[in-house]
Amino acid sequence: MAVSGTYAFNLDLSDAMEEAFERAGLELRSGYDYRTARRSINLLMLEWQNRGLNLWTVTEGTQALTAGTSAYALDAKIFDIIEAFIRVNAGNTSTQQDQTLTRISVSQYAHLSNKLSQSKPLQYQIEKAPAQITVNLWPVPDKSTYTFVYYYLERIDDAGSAASNNMDVPARFLPCLVAGLAYQLSLKFPTAGDRSPILKADYEEQWNLAADADREKASLYVAPFISSSL
Repeated sequence: MAVSGTYAFNLDLSDAMEEAFERAGLELRSGYDYRTARRSINLLMLEWQNRGLNLWTVTEGTQALTAGTSAYALDAKIFDIIEAFIRVNAGNTSTQQDQTLTRISVSQYAHLSNKLSQSKPLQYQIEKAPAQITVNLWPVPDKSTYTFVYYYLERIDDAGSAASNNMDVPARFLPCLVAGLAYQLSLKFPTAGDRSPILKADYEEQWNLAADADREKASLYVAPFISSSL
């Protein structure tokens, strides 16, 4: 049996759009069709980020801390922080240690009685502005030798204008991308309205499959309970 022996299948922007239009019973004919599909893809990527379907973008970041400074603006590409630590003695193979930080809400941060208190940080709060996010640490760092270490979700790249662009998603998410775009197109074009329920159901199915594939799969250890009375 002859097989290709390759594993590089991908869809560029034009192929993904064409497939989505076909599923919606439409044809990609005009520049407007291309622009409206591209806009829908960008909105779809934002929806995925809001729903947490971008674990493939998880990256480690570091921020040197300054004594007496509590707020740190991070790179604009950062969408959210999922884990954070305070590292001491960074780079020392014998004494480097990471201390887990607890994330608190805006309300919890607002109710801290003394936001100027200085010590090794124990908690952090995230301010999400349109341009970037800012991390507020508490207590305020009392030394400049600490390093803020964090794992963050990076924003998914926009579709861009070139039809030959590939989307910033793993190949396993292409079915979800195409299904989502087909559903969005059915909401925009009256002639495809009858297909909306079917396309929505297909999108939700592909979403669930993609979300399950993207879920972190860690080992589970179950410790048996042994009664002391035995």
